[in-house]
Amino acid sequence: MEATQSPAVSASTLKNVNVSATSISRKLTTSILTWPSSTNPKVLHLYVPKNPVRRNNTFLSLARCSTKPNTNTNNETDLDSTPESNSNQEPQYPSTPISSNDSLPSNSLPSQSLSRGLVFDLGPSNSWDDKEIGSPVVKRFLSDEEERWYMWYHGNSTQNAGSADSIGLAVSSNGIHWERGVGPVSSSGGVGLVMKCSQDWWAFDTTSIRPGEVVVMSSSKVRASSAVYWLYYSGFSSEKVDYTDDDSLEFRLENPETFCLDNVNSGDADKGKIFKSLPGLAMSQDGRHWARIEGEHHSGALFDVGSEREWDSMFIAGPRVVFHGNSDLRMYYHSFGVESGQFGIGIARSRDGINWMKLGRIIGGGKTSSFDEFGAINASVVRNKKDGEYLMAYEGVATDGKRSIGLAVSPDGLRDWRRFQDEAVLEASVKDGWDNKGVGSPCLVQMDGEVDEWRLYYRGVGNGGRAGIGMAISQGNDVSSFRRWTGFHL
Repeated sequence: MEATQSPAVSASTLKNVNVSATSISRKLTTSILTWPSSTNPKVLHLYVPKNPVRRNNTFLSLARCSTKPNTNTNNETDLDSTPESNSNQEPQYPSTPISSNDSLPSNSLPSQSLSRGLVFDLGPSNSWDDKEIGSPVVKRFLSDEEERWYMWYHGNSTQNAGSADSIGLAVSSNGIHWERGVGPVSSSGGVGLVMKCSQDWWAFDTTSIRPGEVVVMSSSKVRASSAVYWLYYSGFSSEKVDYTDDDSLEFRLENPETFCLDNVNSGDADKGKIFKSLPGLAMSQDGRHWARIEGEHHSGALFDVGSEREWDSMFIAGPRVVFHGNSDLRMYYHSFGVESGQFGIGIARSRDGINWMKLGRIIGGGKTSSFDEFGAINASVVRNKKDGEYLMAYEGVATDGKRSIGLAVSPDGLRDWRRFQDEAVLEASVKDGWDNKGVGSPCLVQMDGEVDEWRLYYRGVGNGGRAGIGMAISQGNDVSSFRRWTGFHL
């Protein structure tokens, strides 16, 4: 696959320029890229002013980015500088990148027969992601010289007093063996923690953030030496959503969902609560240093929940964006319908990736006694390169709360969605497997070249609520079932 080149500009054009966010959103010309033209691009920093402003007076500024994740200042930071100490000092992490195989002592990993499919475990002790991980967003980039894999995911640390999730990045040459970092990234080629919750009290993402999708695009208005990464993510605030359960649910409804039993044993007050979440957007030129882009909502989110009695009135989570063509992007997200008492997946459409119009719910609950009777969440949508149809992998919720992964298809990716089959394509593993309690948060990757198959990355949960990220493979181009990865076959 040949990489489409973005408009090239010299480093001298990367000077401070203030432009209206509205004008950018109107004039963006986007095109999907397979790999940025530079493997070591200059860093692009898009940021909003430190003080909140009305959306009609929002400005974006192009400058060199700080080395710290979640930096919202107008000051240019030297790449070799270090943050000043303060009384509210954050946990200190080691700085050496490690292989995913080195993330835990060997005696704490499941045996080979019980770890089928596991490609990414919890981070080592005292790392930023040693408590819980999930929400894998996996991208494969091909160039003439090499193959690269990026995985953005959310993580949580045992050093955090609360349950806030952050976003990190791991890289790989084959999508199997991953290099990770135990702390924040420190360079354009680093791995580890790349984005933290907002520090602005008025923002929608102050308590937790989880990645939904990363779209790589070029723009005639955003001046850079290569493509720009657009990260769509779920942002959670401290605002609780009122919901009275009529005891019809056999499990506890919460947002965001957490599985680690340490949250219960430690008396985590947020466990089992429903917090409002909204979709957000951040941009980066290297996939590591991110800057939030304010949306239409007063909190900086791209859009708000629906009005009372609408299916998405409680929260909006899991935004996945597909680039259909020029001036046509689709976002798939999930919520919980108060009226229906089920999870559902909806769609919104945009011309510029910033301003969105909702089109309604497209998938609800499945058949009686099915794996997804209680609804569908965390959609991953891919446009099939062979026939142009849309394939959606989603997390199905059974009436007892058990999670499995199902598929749906659509000819146009809009409203005409139908379930691929009544059965799940991937279920929880055997009794003692690492993912024996449930599988979800799917991420589909269509393979090119000599291998004609699909890869399905997913979050698995095992005993004690221990989470990991696994990978399953289709039988050729047949997506009716997936088998967990067990190793390379020569």
